[in-house]
Amino acid sequence: MNILVELFVVSFKVVWSFVLAAAKWLVKPREKSVEGEVCVITGAGSGLGRLFALGFARRGASLVLWDISREGNEKTAEMVRDIYRNRVPFKESGDGVQDLPLIQPKVYTYVCDVSKRESVYSTAEKVRKEVGNVTLLINNAGVVSGHHLLECPDELIERTMMVNCHAHFWTTKAFLPKMLELNQGHIVTVASSLGLFTTAGIEDYCASKFGAIGFHESLSHELKAASKDGIKMTLVCPFLVDTGMFKGCKIRKEIAPFFPPLKPEYCVDQAMRAILTDQPMVCTPRAMYVVNFMKTVLPFDAIVCMYRFLGADKCMYPFLAHRKESTNNNETKTGI
Repeated sequence: MNILVELFVVSFKVVWSFVLAAAKWLVKPREKSVEGEVCVITGAGSGLGRLFALGFARRGASLVLWDISREGNEKTAEMVRDIYRNRVPFKESGDGVQDLPLIQPKVYTYVCDVSKRESVYSTAEKVRKEVGNVTLLINNAGVVSGHHLLECPDELIERTMMVNCHAHFWTTKAFLPKMLELNQGHIVTVASSLGLFTTAGIEDYCASKFGAIGFHESLSHELKAASKDGIKMTLVCPFLVDTGMFKGCKIRKEIAPFFPPLKPEYCVDQAMRAILTDQPMVCTPRAMYVVNFMKTVLPFDAIVCMYRFLGADKCMYPFLAHRKESTNNNETKTGI
């Protein structure tokens, strides 16, 4: 095809993509059904992972819960069973008891250290034998070291990179082959707004989330290049979530009311909507789209000025101080 003709076709498709994106603001896309699908959730023993488990359970998916904590994982499984035992309505999304699937979905729990590829591969093999083919993969597990770079032990930096980034490689390599064979599946990367733009003091965390986003975007292009349109991908980039992970983080007090920490339920509700409508990316709150865009067009010195005005340049310092104090107190108590 003549390159000028191709350029015209590409230009039309770009414009049309804007039209379709605008239409989704006006007409809500219909949510797809995940009833009966096998859904692996990493880091399911607490926080967002637990809420994802409850959300997919209420939509009838068979749950495969992975966590390094057996106790937390079993508690999540019990909460899922309670939904049906006590007929608990889904308050976060407005669903009622009548919206629950008639048959209680199955729940399987596995202790897995996602930072170790041997653990991921062996656990994935057990899942294939005991549960079946996985069609939903929610890469949610995450950790934060909570130390300034020069004060952070090397092993904690490695752990952050392994759990927040490298684990996505292992889980995807474990389950993607069958998805490719069937041309069916959905891979979700739970990253962070701190994987789109950064702040001082948490270099390892930001690097790990940037890495996870880079992996996600590259894999998305690979699937498109292979014409595997039946496999969907969703990138989740929330602002700070009120789970205690970044306890103490503060921006300028006059600005803080406009950017409060997100409620975990709200964050997962928005992510679930994005997943079930095959949305490629979701940032919460929407202001994060603007912040990310400004970062790409403004000079670095301008970004520094804005950070200082917002109090975002050192917003993690109270959190780091709190973590250091907690660590010192634990060391004193244990006699280390």
